Amino acid sequence: MSGPTVLSSTIIDASAVDYVIVALYFAVVLGIGLLARRQVSDSLDFFLSGRSLPAWVTGLAFVSANLGAVEIMGMSANGAQFGLPAVHYFWIGAIPAMLFLGVVMMPFYYGSKVRSVPEFMFKRFGTGAHLVNSISFAVAQLLIAGINLYLLGSIINALLGWNLTLALIVAAIIVLSYITLGGLSAAIYNEVLQFFVIVAALLPLTILGLHEVGGWDGLKDKITANAGVGGSATADQQLNSWPGTALTGFSSDFWSIVGIVFGLGFVLSFGYWTTNFVEVQRAMATDSISSARKTPIIGAYPKMFVPFITILPGMIAAVLVTEIVKTKEGQAVSGGAGGTVTFNDSLIYLMRDLLPNGLLGVAIAGLLAAFMAGMAANISAFNTVMSYDLWQRYVVKDKEDGYYLRVGRWATVAATVIAIFTAQLASNFSNIMNYLQTLFGFFNAPLFATFILGMFWKRMTATAGWVGLSSGTIAAVIVAFLSEDAFGSWSTGVLSLSGQGASFVAAGAAFVVDIVLSIVVSMGTQPKPAAELRGLVYSETPKEDLVDPEEASHPWYQRTMPLAGIALVLVIILNFLF
Repeated sequence: MSGPTVLSSTIIDASAVDYVIVALYFAVVLGIGLLARRQVSDSLDFFLSGRSLPAWVTGLAFVSANLGAVEIMGMSANGAQFGLPAVHYFWIGAIPAMLFLGVVMMPFYYGSKVRSVPEFMFKRFGTGAHLVNSISFAVAQLLIAGINLYLLGSIINALLGWNLTLALIVAAIIVLSYITLGGLSAAIYNEVLQFFVIVAALLPLTILGLHEVGGWDGLKDKITANAGVGGSATADQQLNSWPGTALTGFSSDFWSIVGIVFGLGFVLSFGYWTTNFVEVQRAMATDSISSARKTPIIGAYPKMFVPFITILPGMIAAVLVTEIVKTKEGQAVSGGAGGTVTFNDSLIYLMRDLLPNGLLGVAIAGLLAAFMAGMAANISAFNTVMSYDLWQRYVVKDKEDGYYLRVGRWATVAATVIAIFTAQLASNFSNIMNYLQTLFGFFNAPLFATFILGMFWKRMTATAGWVGLSSGTIAAVIVAFLSEDAFGSWSTGVLSLSGQGASFVAAGAAFVVDIVLSIVVSMGTQPKPAAELRGLVYSETPKEDLVDPEEASHPWYQRTMPLAGIALVLVIILNFLF
């Protein structure tokens, strides 16, 4: 984060028209916040949009909330460094879990009328697991918001030449303004707008880049010609998604596949998508249980094509942009947001080389949209958990609704300020994607283990809930600390695990330890009576509680199961094609 107060030059020379486009975008964002404020009369409006939004709105917001700074910059960096194996973060590490969330888990969330995932944990396991989950979730959101803010400040610094600290503060104030004004409605409607702005920014970049390299065949030829130089992956490793050894860092094809399928595709993916309230909160804001189920399923369709506007530009930059080509060859090149060019700078340099002024302004606005979408999603989820799961339940009880609405707004301000400091923590890690996946291993993997066991095994007890959560998190931290670089400069290197493979192993360890200890503890403690588990455990919940009776009368393209089935078939086809 340290550096000169003012940059003497910027990577991209933005013109007046680019600044006008960016300013107009910010004006629209704040305008949406002001309009949404008129609809906020109570805490349900602020935290869950009054449960009034249609599925298509929440479906796009569901994707946009995840299409943030880390996704765009991190996945373009992965594309530049590893090539096609990076698609596993989408086709293995997202779509199946999104479909599972919509088909199986959303009915439990929506039907129980909870305001957060920790609140669901309270109903199933009681105070111990609820408190552990609430605290870990709140900490995770502050850390991840800091990642988004750090990348936002770094990119504004590189693009526009602003002082990095000033860029962080200005960006934080803008996000704070529209979340504090309009609550979740402002966040969700801005996320829908941001989805289209992001696509408008990245799609032309992809098309122009493919044209420049001679199409897909030309790109493959150039990657093949440059492969293996300076220790980079072979052409086969970069142009085929399986077995993905370049991505995992495993020498064995078999263990690489196991790591991707179990570590990423099951533990990390299901842990993130099915228990992360940042995403679930969007579905909870819908107008019916049917819309809630369809929210992640509708989101799966654009999600499966996001690699073509994130990973593909990174692959193009790795053969087209001189600085990235040299970086991939192992050379140290001065420049970039941090003084030395890294793969994280791939998208910025590709924009510099391909986009004319005007279109460049749209691209800058798109990046800013992505950064703010991610940070706003983290903060809007944090303020709900802080207000209700921690403050109302453990600090100040039985106050009027308006009091907790004010607490939520103050929690938003506090989270934004804290994110400025956690942004500096993120700067200690050379690979932001490694850092993010490590955090998911800490917080999401053990939560998913507790959640899935408790939802399908009625014998699991309250004691097992908090013991499993705590022990799983500790197991993931130990594995990450012993690996080579999952903890950045603080890792010990005792285990020969590096790259994103280390986070897959840490997540797997968290899941297994959590499951084993939860079973052992459950066998020695007293479970809840079956009568208290309706709506919380699958076997004890009548089918009519889990479906919308009116959905059967809808045409097939508006029903949950056909939409999920088509999405699953499409993602299987994509895996075979690439």
